[in-house]
Amino acid sequence: MSLPAQARLPLLQGAVLLAVMVPTCLCSPEGSLNWFLEVGPGVLGMVALALTYRRLPMTSLIYTGVFLHILVLIYGGYYTYAKAPLGEWLRVTFGLARNNYDKIGHFAFGFFPVLVLREVLLRVTPLRRGGWLNFILVSVIMGFAAAYELFEWGAAVLLDPAGGDRFLGTQGDIWDAQSDMAFAGVGAVVALLLLTRLHDCLLHRLWAQPASER
Repeated sequence: MSLPAQARLPLLQGAVLLAVMVPTCLCSPEGSLNWFLEVGPGVLGMVALALTYRRLPMTSLIYTGVFLHILVLIYGGYYTYAKAPLGEWLRVTFGLARNNYDKIGHFAFGFFPVLVLREVLLRVTPLRRGGWLNFILVSVIMGFAAAYELFEWGAAVLLDPAGGDRFLGTQGDIWDAQSDMAFAGVGAVVALLLLTRLHDCLLHRLWAQPASER
């Protein structure tokens, strides 16, 4: 029995992610613990999507967004955000004071999850499109960003007190936590501005499909 067309994309993306996760976790120069702390939330997201697939299959935009987001996490988890080569290239090229790959990660933290949250709220709650929905979405993302900063702090203190700064990646920036949350909020706003119309189109297409084709 062939797979429904809608299931092929997330299965392929999941297989690619697993093929990337295993070697990067085992061979990370900064150790598997740091990798797990950085990538673990993305792994939980993958598991949640897999467990709810039959009951609530998502649009292709969501699966692609989660795929790209986890790749961002894996890259940061492998090198640590403070040592990521892409961030070093940006620092040298643009004369920045520090490696800012963590800002890319936190922008992604807002950009991709806000679409997942938007789809869930539109499909399982009475909320409708409009300004109030967007306000709630950005507010929830900002709340998640704040909660993640607390998680980072707690994990660094409890799991790796001696090397916790590698995970936190503050690089001497006293406002690192605040700017991380700000980048997450900006990512959420940018995603809503750029992708709302495409997301709505894909949602209508999904709703129009017979259940057997999802």
